[in-house]
Amino acid sequence: MSFEFTKENIDLYLKELAKEYRKQVGKAMPAELVLIGGASVLINYGFRNMTTDVDAMISGASAMKDAIHRVGDRYGLPNGWLNSDFIHTDSYTPKLAEHAKHYRTFANVLSIYTVSAEYLIAMKLRSGRQYKNDLSDVLGILAEHEKNGAPISLERVQTAVTDLYGAWDALPESSRYFISNVMENGHFAELYAQVQLGEEETKALLTGFEKDYPAVLQRANVDEIAGDLQSRSDRASILKKLQTMRAAELEEPDR
Repeated sequence: MSFEFTKENIDLYLKELAKEYRKQVGKAMPAELVLIGGASVLINYGFRNMTTDVDAMISGASAMKDAIHRVGDRYGLPNGWLNSDFIHTDSYTPKLAEHAKHYRTFANVLSIYTVSAEYLIAMKLRSGRQYKNDLSDVLGILAEHEKNGAPISLERVQTAVTDLYGAWDALPESSRYFISNVMENGHFAELYAQVQLGEEETKALLTGFEKDYPAVLQRANVDEIAGDLQSRSDRASILKKLQTMRAAELEEPDR
């Protein structure tokens, strides 16, 4: 069973981590964490309740590794509860640190940063996983910013993608198509629930596949297998829904 991290318990664990780290190295060797992905979404937005992992860019003394283990053991957290494994994925780039914003500092020694909105969207689009929360997170972020009167434009997303990855074409074609259609048609909040359900269905399909065919799923093939297993949750159905909404708007009589 996956461990569930929430905004509240992430804060608790990071506070304890800062205390443990300070106990080992004092105040003379400050450390920084840039929270990535789900943890960054949790801290900045209200549409998600939890994440199953906490990815971060970790900068500090070697004692940080031991401090992470000690806090994990104290609270019964899974091994690698705070890790930088994501640096091996396509969505990682060291330029993320340039676009991070300060969140909190614990024990005057551990500064926590999160990724800014359009750069978080760029990361999610670069990954574009059908079995995680990548696309629903994109829609959730767009919906919250629109609701708060600070909408994010496609141009801002394109700039963020270029800043991080060098060019708009660095995104998978499916992600470029997805975000372009979403931005053109809107309805972020309505689509969020549908896309999230599709991601959960795909994740369930992959879980069943892994049970039937142990040791087959690998990082290199999971996207291809997920695509083959998808039913209602594939991107084609999402875009079809967008087109249906758009057509309905065009058919509405003037009032």
